[in-house]
Amino acid sequence: MNVYEYAMKVEKDGENYYRELAEKTDDIGLKQILNMLADEEVKHYVVFEKMSKNQNLPTNKEVDVFANAKNIFQKMKDENKTYAFGADQVEFYKSALQSEENSYKFYTEKALMLEDDEQRKVFLRIAEEERQHMVLLENLVDYVSFPERWIENAEFNQMSSEKYVQGQYVN
Repeated sequence: MNVYEYAMKVEKDGENYYRELAEKTDDIGLKQILNMLADEEVKHYVVFEKMSKNQNLPTNKEVDVFANAKNIFQKMKDENKTYAFGADQVEFYKSALQSEENSYKFYTEKALMLEDDEQRKVFLRIAEEERQHMVLLENLVDYVSFPERWIENAEFNQMSSEKYVQGQYVN
């Protein structure tokens, strides 16, 4: 399995996992965010598929996942609905967070090995998007772990377009 096939598998598995989690929740905001993450994984899959076939890469309009998520989180806060989530659900989101972190590291490492500058940039861009997914999932883990406290204290300050470089967030 080459790097593109592996990346496609990772992205397909991620999409399926997010769609499965979305089906398991009655929380509309959570469902929207999970489906948004699944859609992002589909976009990544298409990019890697095109790269594997040496085809022109799609020029997708960049989506500001933070802005979209902040809007959804704000609406959830405004509605002030609280749900009870089981410990198993917290683990599902922690597992998704770990997968995104693994993807981030994998794509960053592979980018450094690529000789083609355009492909290196694509891998780094997707790594950055995976890092953004990590931030979203950190917020989701907080939300499902402590929904009442999360609603009371939600400021969404953690979500920004800062970049994660060598273990630190930078502007």
